[in-house]
Amino acid sequence: MADMLVKLFALQPHPTLAQRMQAQGVRVCRALPPDRDRVIAFVQQHFPEFAAEVACAFAHLPVRCYIATEGKALVGFACYEVTAPDFFGPTAVLATHRRRGIGRALLLASLLSLKELGYAYAIIGWPAQDAVAFYEHAVGAQRIPDDTPGLYRDMIDQGGNGDV
Repeated sequence: MADMLVKLFALQPHPTLAQRMQAQGVRVCRALPPDRDRVIAFVQQHFPEFAAEVACAFAHLPVRCYIATEGKALVGFACYEVTAPDFFGPTAVLATHRRRGIGRALLLASLLSLKELGYAYAIIGWPAQDAVAFYEHAVGAQRIPDDTPGLYRDMIDQGGNGDV
């Protein structure tokens, strides 16, 4: 899938979404360094393909990962600037918690952090085909033509030669 582009300069906080999360008992916040092992274990258990990138998010201060919790349970995460500068992702929400606005809240928190860093645009790296419509609707993301697989072409398991 081609990467997608988001106009950060046009992006605004969504106060009703934050209120909705609060009403549902869902908390979206930046992960803290002491959360590292618990967040990585959650990702390894539910979304193992993203574990390396999530671990990278904890190598930065502030941590470049937002988490969603319901009570004390982790239900989702979103990272930014871990694969490359100005990139959003990876992100995921437990299937049992989808369609409640949690993914959108995580997405907005991450993208607003990129905006605070001074970026005018953000790249959503290699989104899943079934997530494209979500990104288009949630933040007006647009596909970048002729960009498959983009930055990810050099991954060892994507046909890259593995040269360093």
